[in-house]
Amino acid sequence: MRNILPKRVLIFSIFSILLNGCTLATPMPKAAPSAAGPRELTVMVHDSFSASEAVIKKFETDHNARLTVLKSGDAGAVLNKAILSKDKPIADVIYGIDNTFMSRALKADILEPYAAPALSGIPARFKLDASNRLLPVDRGYVSFNADIAALQSKGLPPPASLRDLTDKRYLHNVIVENAATSSPGMAFLLATIAAFPEGGAYTWQQYWRDLVRNQAHISPDWNDAYYVQFSGSSGKGAHPIVVSYATSPAAEVFYSEGKLKTPLTMNLDIGAFEQIEFVGVLKGAKNPELARAFVDFMLSPEFQKDIPTQMWVYPVVDNTPLPDAFSFAAQPTQVLALPAEQIDANRERWLAEWTQIAAGN
Repeated sequence: MRNILPKRVLIFSIFSILLNGCTLATPMPKAAPSAAGPRELTVMVHDSFSASEAVIKKFETDHNARLTVLKSGDAGAVLNKAILSKDKPIADVIYGIDNTFMSRALKADILEPYAAPALSGIPARFKLDASNRLLPVDRGYVSFNADIAALQSKGLPPPASLRDLTDKRYLHNVIVENAATSSPGMAFLLATIAAFPEGGAYTWQQYWRDLVRNQAHISPDWNDAYYVQFSGSSGKGAHPIVVSYATSPAAEVFYSEGKLKTPLTMNLDIGAFEQIEFVGVLKGAKNPELARAFVDFMLSPEFQKDIPTQMWVYPVVDNTPLPDAFSFAAQPTQVLALPAEQIDANRERWLAEWTQIAAGN
C-alpha cells in the first residue's frame, strides 16, 4: 500500500540453522571512510517507494555510500525490467516484488540468496522464500473503504460481505480498479478468486458478472478511484465504496494535521487481500557487499519504524512501534489468500477472463 493520501497494505520466525544447512549471515559492517569517495549503490523500486531523507542519509553516512533510487513503475514493471536486464543488471538491489509476483521472480533466477540476521525477528508467515533470495520488508491489506456520511445519507448499511456488493441496494455505489493496470485492482481480483473459487457453486467469474451488472465503476488506477470517483474525504465523486487499503482511514487522520480526530471513512471487513513486499540482491550486482548492507538496513529498526507513515503499510519486524494514527488502521479479520504458485500459473488466464467480463462479455 502506498502514499495513500495527499500524494497517495510479514511474519515467520527464522531457524538458527537454515534449511540448506547454512547459519545466518553476520551483519554487514559499517564501511570506513574512503579517500576515494562514496561507493555507489542503485536500488530499483516501484513508484510508491518512500523513505525519510534522514533515514536514507543515515545509511549513506554509515556505509560511505551514495544511493540512487531507481523508480521503475509498478511491481510488475519493476520485475520485468530486472528480468530483461538480467545479463547486465541496472541495479544492485530490487525492492517491491510482492507475493503475487514472487514465484515469477524466483523462476527467473535473478537474485542471490542472503540470510539477513534480522530474519530472526520476522514472523514465519511472511518468510515465503526458503532460499532467502527474497526477504520480506513490509505488508499491507487491499480492502474496501466506505464514506460513512454518504452511506448514511443514502440510507445504506455498510455491506456485510463481498456478495452484498452485488445487491441492487448498492447499484452504482462501488468502485474497483482495473485488474490489468492496477496493483490493488489485481489484489482485489485475487481476493474474489480466493472467495469464490473455480469449481464452486458460485465462481469468481459469476461474481464479477454480477458486480458489472450492478454497475460497479472500474477505474484505471487507485488515484482515479480514490481521489476522483470516491465520495470520501479525499474524493469528489458519487460512489461511497471503494477498493483501497486498510490504512486509508489512518492516513486520512494523519494528513489532516489535527483537523480530524477520527476518520470520515471506515474499513469494511468483508474480505481483504494481504500483500507482502520483498527485497533482494540482484545477481551480478556491482557492489554485492553494499547491497547486502542495504537489505540489512531495510530490516533495521530505523527503516522499519519509518515505513508506516512513508508507504502506509505495516513493518514486518516484530515489535516495531506504529504511529498513533494506525489506531484507525484496524487489520482485517477476513483475509483472503492464494498460493504464489497458483497465482503464477494462472495470472494471465485470469486476467484475460476478467477483461472479457469487465467489458460486459
